[in-house]
Amino acid sequence: MAEFSHIKNDRAQMVDVTSKTDVTREAVASGRIYLRDETLRAIREGTVVKGNVLATARVAATIAVKETPRLIPMCHPIPIGAVTVDFTEGEGFIEATVCVKSLGKTGVEMEALTGASIALLTIWDMVKSAEKDKDGQYPATRISEIRVLEKRKGS
Repeated sequence: MAEFSHIKNDRAQMVDVTSKTDVTREAVASGRIYLRDETLRAIREGTVVKGNVLATARVAATIAVKETPRLIPMCHPIPIGAVTVDFTEGEGFIEATVCVKSLGKTGVEMEALTGASIALLTIWDMVKSAEKDKDGQYPATRISEIRVLEKRKGS
């Protein structure tokens, strides 16, 4: 594993975007949470103890998109024009896909990634009691494949 002790530059700063023109921007990010079959069934059937898992995750993702600059220090606060959050079920997983649109000077990839991450973490929180084994561990549960699927700039 590489170490960073040799790095001497301790600067951290936002990129200056003041001279950039406002344009429409869009980013789509997704990620997956792998769950036990029984948990996926409980989500589908609406029998999870904490309530509607996907509705809660959708709201959490939307809040996370809007709060991204408060969470990631060098992100610019930008006007969010739209957020969509969709879920699909695959073989042993739920995939969250978040699309963010804005009219501004900088992209919205970090907002989309944050939204997808928080949607997945919210799902985990909502179902963690069903995912734990007898020792309180999560042998089957994992979040992976969080990535930017697409970004667009301009009309």
